Amino acid sequence: MTAEKAATAVRLVIADDQTAVRQGLGLLLGLLPDIDVVAQVGDGDAALEAVARHAPQVVLMDLHMPRRDGIEATKAIRRDHPGVQVVVLTTFDDDVSILRALQAGALGFLTKDATQAEIGRAVAAAAAGQAILDPAVQARLLAAAAGTAGTPQQSQDPDCLTARETDVLRLMAQGQTNREIAQTLFVTEATVKTHVNHIFAKTGSRDRAAAVYYAYAQGIAERGAG
Repeated sequence: MTAEKAATAVRLVIADDQTAVRQGLGLLLGLLPDIDVVAQVGDGDAALEAVARHAPQVVLMDLHMPRRDGIEATKAIRRDHPGVQVVVLTTFDDDVSILRALQAGALGFLTKDATQAEIGRAVAAAAAGQAILDPAVQARLLAAAAGTAGTPQQSQDPDCLTARETDVLRLMAQGQTNREIAQTLFVTEATVKTHVNHIFAKTGSRDRAAAVYYAYAQGIAERGAG
């Protein structure tokens, strides 16, 4: 790795219990100029150790692993290392786990058939604090959220949001960054940031991932523009 890449690349830990998958991801992502794979581990406990040792910006996390699974590892990372973001790489075998990982603080979700470029974009977005959801994950979240009545998020009143805040939240749920939302709505990025802060406060969301969960739980993600 060149000194220039080391200085600017996103530091990434890969956590997956399948050796071939883990090594393949490490090889593919290591070829990208803006990603520095600093560790590859096979379970959640090792992921926590790698985060403490290597101080990455992002962890690419499998959900189902031995010792400590991806959900518990995500929760611990977000609690103990709040500056580290988590992107989940899933096979969709358990929709409830996807929702639990989102609640635990994961910022992005991809399927394991995502391309090198797609994963690279998700990692870069997560490092910048932006949520990235695979379209198929969005569909799964929407279906699963429909059956999660009684959660704290669903007890909130979606009408507490203004029409413009609802528009911003809907675009957040589509995975758009603040800059992309600003371009879509023809407003400044500073205005979008203000709307996002209002959304967090009104919905009781601690971050974008929680706000996106709220959007799916409330059905905002499937409403027409208002």
